[in-house]
Parts: sequence; structure tokens; C-alpha cells
Amino acid sequence: MRIVIVDDSATARMFIRRCLEIAGFREAEIIEAENGRQALETIRRQRVDLVLTDLTMPVMDGSTLLKWMKSNPELADTKVLVVSSAGNPAKEKELLELGAMAVLGKPVSPARISALLQGLLPPQSEPKGWDDE
Repeated sequence: MRIVIVDDSATARMFIRRCLEIAGFREAEIIEAENGRQALETIRRQRVDLVLTDLTMPVMDGSTLLKWMKSNPELADTKVLVVSSAGNPAKEKELLELGAMAVLGKPVSPARISALLQGLLPPQSEPKGWDDE
């Protein structure tokens, strides 16, 4: 399994990576990108199973990345989880209509990521080391 984490904050990328590991995705190959354009370069070179993207980033934001992926027939089936601190119901509705599998509010946690991904992507091993929120 290959997962791309897209966020302009290195701290946020590290935290999401750790949440994924705790949620049972320890065996996944996790690739990081600082913005949507870097993510697209990665996605064009290799198949990915899941993209977790922030919304607000320089160069290319998460909405543009999502639109581009969903309009490309080769990438349209790739699951995209948007991570955002916006808390805007209208924006969340728009993102879901564009094809995001879900919008996860910040701060993220292993329990919330695990709950969203359960059944959509098989975890690599049983989740360990986290408590429910």
C-alpha cells in the first residue's frame, strides 16, 4: 500500500504519518509532499492507494489537487482524504461532491483516521497504542 501525505507543514506531515502508523498502517509506504504540485509529480510516476491532503498550501492547494485527480481517468479512483482546519460545512460539501472520500477536521487522531479508513483500506496490522478520543 502506498499513501501520499500532502501538507506544507513538516510537523503536520510527521503527525499524520504517526497517526497512520498507530492506526495500523505501519507497513504502508508513506510518501510526503509539501504541496499539490509535488504530490502530482509523485502520483504521475507511481500508483498510490490513498492521498491525504491539506487544503491551504502554496503552489497548488488541496482543492485543485483533488479536482485534477478526479478529472484524470487514470487517477479518478484514487481515494482522497482531505484534512482541514477550516470547519466550513459548505466547503466540506463541495469537497465531497468533487470526489473526496471524507473531510477530516484538524486536529487528527489515530482513532479518527482509523475509523474513516476502516473498511475502505485494509490495515496492515491491528491498531495498537491509541485511545479513543
